[in-house]
Amino acid sequence: MADTIGKIVDALKSYDGEPIRLMEVCGTHTAEIARNGIPSLLSPKIRLISGPGCPVCVTVTAYIDRLIALSEEEDTTVLTFGDLMRVPGSAGSLADAKSRGASVDYVYAPSEILTRAEEHPDRRFIFAAVGFETTAPVYAALIREIAEKKLDNIGFLTSLKTMPQAIRYVCTHAREPIDGFLAPGHVCAVTGTGEYAELASELGRPFVVSGFRGEELLTAIYALVRLRGRGEMRNLYPAVVREEGNERAISAMREVFAPADAAWRGMGVISASGLLLSEAWRRYDAGSEDLTRDHAPAGCRCGDVLTGSIDPAACPLFGNACTPEKPHGACMVSAEGSCHSRFVLSAH
Repeated sequence: MADTIGKIVDALKSYDGEPIRLMEVCGTHTAEIARNGIPSLLSPKIRLISGPGCPVCVTVTAYIDRLIALSEEEDTTVLTFGDLMRVPGSAGSLADAKSRGASVDYVYAPSEILTRAEEHPDRRFIFAAVGFETTAPVYAALIREIAEKKLDNIGFLTSLKTMPQAIRYVCTHAREPIDGFLAPGHVCAVTGTGEYAELASELGRPFVVSGFRGEELLTAIYALVRLRGRGEMRNLYPAVVREEGNERAISAMREVFAPADAAWRGMGVISASGLLLSEAWRRYDAGSEDLTRDHAPAGCRCGDVLTGSIDPAACPLFGNACTPEKPHGACMVSAEGSCHSRFVLSAH
């Protein structure tokens, strides 16, 4: 393996063909590319671009505003993962609301909401269910368990998105062509590779499913360079990703959720790119529909970053007004965010 990787690194470092732009659409890939210093191993003619693969980054301000409003209601607590606490809404974040006395708390796992609800039956708990196809089956299983336990003091505010339509949007709206895509490994483990084979054929661009170790990412990038101009899909993560996906997870997701239009930060509403609780499970929804308004701070260019139209460092706020310690845009909040990862690379 060492010899093979060495040859791959040499080939990528010495590449002198036409400039090529490759996009990863998985937040974990973005973080691992930065952590492994992979851009420094590539020819200047190979440019890696971070796409809309971080669920925190693509969450619109209307969703954050709705969570804040719920946290301020009597006998109501909003539960969320830590990253979402600092995502800016139109007038502050959940962390800001908590400092003003709103009832907001973070959890390490969605299942913690069951314990909270059972221990405090007179209190309503709202879980901020953010994610892609990877986490939707987890939420589906949790909602079914809530129904079985007949817990009526739990609700979900969902911001669940699906990747294929967003990739189509990026290909249509990016200012410069994207020549190939690192397909999202975690998502493909659930959905399978079929959709990405169809996208490759439809868009005339290669897609490669990759794992997350540095060697796996380098191998996938090398495959994309060699496949340039060919609408083909390669699965280089076969130990985890199968063509048919995880049928049990897909079944749970389809039972509890239904396809819907969804708003993406900086990109507007993308048709059929989201999931809402289906009619049979709508009683657990806390007002997730029509959360489309998106307010960006003056100068923030998250939308251009998420579509690969600009490098994060080209945003006038990057590294100045906007840092990981004081994020102005959602892309700087999570360790999987495009701007956060670019900041880490710049620091080294």
